[in-house]
Amino acid sequence: MLTLDRIAFRREEFVLHADGSVEGPGIVAVIGPSGGGKSTLMSLIAGFELPDEGRVCWNGSDLTALAPGERPVAVLFQDNNLFPHLDAATNVALGASPRARPLPAARERAAEALAAVGLDGMGARMPGELSGGQQSRVALARAFLTDRPLVLMDEAFSALGPALRLEMLTLVKSLLADKTVLMVTHDPEDARRVARQTIFMEDGQLRPAEDTGDLFANPHGALARYLA
Repeated sequence: MLTLDRIAFRREEFVLHADGSVEGPGIVAVIGPSGGGKSTLMSLIAGFELPDEGRVCWNGSDLTALAPGERPVAVLFQDNNLFPHLDAATNVALGASPRARPLPAARERAAEALAAVGLDGMGARMPGELSGGQQSRVALARAFLTDRPLVLMDEAFSALGPALRLEMLTLVKSLLADKTVLMVTHDPEDARRVARQTIFMEDGQLRPAEDTGDLFANPHGALARYLA
């Protein structure tokens, strides 16, 4: 369980408050207007930013003082964050072992992960030789190999077209079924399609997670305005 315990974060005139929990496994969407604090929330959970008050906890353990690499968190970035000088297999193998020259066992796992995302036999290709959708698959395969229970996706597939984005979200739901996935998206349809719960965030205020179907069937005032 991810717990945000009375979090407060201030930067100039922007203030974020978050207090609540997210139970896994499964996909939980985070939606809301631009500038509402969604990406900042992801940074606080990942450890790229530190709260001014409060704690970030996972299954009762306080993560707040831990560096990003020490947290049980994997992150899927919008730009995929692949190393351009390393081939696809090596990029993926870094998820299992942070070595520039992965051990044979890590490379074998990377090959299996690439096959799972539909890139069997493409491990030798460099990121620049792959399409945007293929690069997203490589990044997903790497997140799959991290074996970390909490996965953050901050607009990870926003650059893809609707059909390809749905394909990637379906892959996430299948491959990461045993993990808690917190997914920031600008498209409410993404939440409707794959998220069991949805969180609405506006003006730095995080609302409690609600059943996605129930939330969209009966949107409250702020959400109704956003959807309109």
